[in-house]
Amino acid sequence: MKPQRPYLLRALYEWIIDSDEIPYLLVDATVEGVSVPEAHVQDGQIVLNMSPNAVRDLVMDDAFVMCSGRFSGQHFELYLPMNSIRAIYAKDTREGMVFPEEEALTVGPTEADQRRNNSDAPPDNKPGLRLV
Repeated sequence: MKPQRPYLLRALYEWIIDSDEIPYLLVDATVEGVSVPEAHVQDGQIVLNMSPNAVRDLVMDDAFVMCSGRFSGQHFELYLPMNSIRAIYAKDTREGMVFPEEEALTVGPTEADQRRNNSDAPPDNKPGLRLV
């Protein structure tokens, strides 16, 4: 299945805007590919005001968020890989969502594979399928 984060992010963003609140993103600025103004990064993170009044040309893709904004009067193009976004929340109510750390999917041997490879294991007498 596709990752949930982009869908949840877009839905929560619209919900916050429809609720007349200001959406903020908490971003891990240490993630590879992140482009944010370094002067505003604190402890490897940056909080961004993503309201329609604060950013221009907002794109929320399945893989990234991109827009332009102003920081201390200077224009800056923001690029946020989806896995760099740690949370989205409303400024005043603090309602929103913290996203879990994404873990790499690891595929290991199944229990059946382990039993098949372990000739010393006693049979479990359970019905099962086997390749003929």
